[in-house]
Amino acid sequence: MPRALRIGIVAGETSGDILGGRLMAAIRERAPDTEFTGVGGETMLAEGLRGLAPLDDLAVNGFKDPMLRLPSLVRLLRRLRKHFVSEQMDAVVGVDFNVFNLMMERRVRKRGIPTVHYVSPSVYFWRQGRVKRIVKAADVVLALFPFEPALYHDRGGRAVFVGHPLADDIGEEDGTQAGKKRARKALGVVDDRFVIALLPGSRASEIDFLGGLFLDAASLLVDEFDNPLFVLPTPTRQVQEKVAEVLATRQVGRGLDLRMIDGQSRTVIAAADLVLVKSGTATLETLLLRRPMVVAYRLGNLTAWLVRRLQKSPYVALPNILAGRELVPELLQEDAQPARLAKALVDQYKRSQSDGDYLRACARWHKKLRRDGAGKAAETVLALIDGQEVGNAG
Repeated sequence: MPRALRIGIVAGETSGDILGGRLMAAIRERAPDTEFTGVGGETMLAEGLRGLAPLDDLAVNGFKDPMLRLPSLVRLLRRLRKHFVSEQMDAVVGVDFNVFNLMMERRVRKRGIPTVHYVSPSVYFWRQGRVKRIVKAADVVLALFPFEPALYHDRGGRAVFVGHPLADDIGEEDGTQAGKKRARKALGVVDDRFVIALLPGSRASEIDFLGGLFLDAASLLVDEFDNPLFVLPTPTRQVQEKVAEVLATRQVGRGLDLRMIDGQSRTVIAAADLVLVKSGTATLETLLLRRPMVVAYRLGNLTAWLVRRLQKSPYVALPNILAGRELVPELLQEDAQPARLAKALVDQYKRSQSDGDYLRACARWHKKLRRDGAGKAAETVLALIDGQEVGNAG
């Protein structure tokens, strides 16, 4: 009688824990006796993960923190490699957390264990040279976007488009008027208000760059729309305090009906008529929720210079990268000025009301990205273990 499958799986942050937990559940639906060992959080532990270390052992931020914790991270890396090899894992899956997991995958792959990397790094945007290192680490990459597998194929690697979890999570009704009404009820917002969502970011450093800019732009919109309500989600107390600090240092707060909400960024987007959002995953949520948006971003001058030198895509916003055209306005660096943002928001809203192109594009990409991602990922992992052909090698 064949033994149960043994799969090593490592996530390094909360988003990866959720993704990893869904993958584990989908694998168990297809191979019920599978045993999982590795690193994860509450979601993965609830799915039966035998944890080798707490998720917090991998929770590092910025540049200084990883350097200070480098010895402990190296020890954990060696421990995981030793365990996965000695226990003869049938496969090892690294869920996001790219630097650590790619190092781990490369080491166990050299010992003959099939490896999977779940979520391709943003090589479509910059640093495409990283693809060669990823190909050496992972037998197959599970990609969230349909254009990503070709990047690996062209460099002799294998990748499978499994769809994006946000497209699975967000229902079509969430983008309708009924979805908007439901979101407003959850937030306690009156139905007849014109709601503008402000999403300058989830980190204090992003509020430093974008908080004042977004609030200044908001102040220019007070007379453009009838009785507008501005809603800003603050995921942490630190971010809430930073926004309050920005408000206290400028005149913009006077006459601005601004409501800060604890977290719930997706609900805030769903409740909105119009969205001003920083470049990032929230732009994809806004697309899937079919809300008109303007995208803005600012970085420090040196970082912006480096990014521009390495950038491969003509666009920064995910909706534009997906569409291959400027589906939504994106104003970056010196172009991100309050008056320009305010004008772009007014124009984008008017366009969304008179032209159905944007809504059609939203619906089209929702359909393309909805693939039962966890199920597709599970089938790919099991096919790799079974020795079947997965992805396309160059």
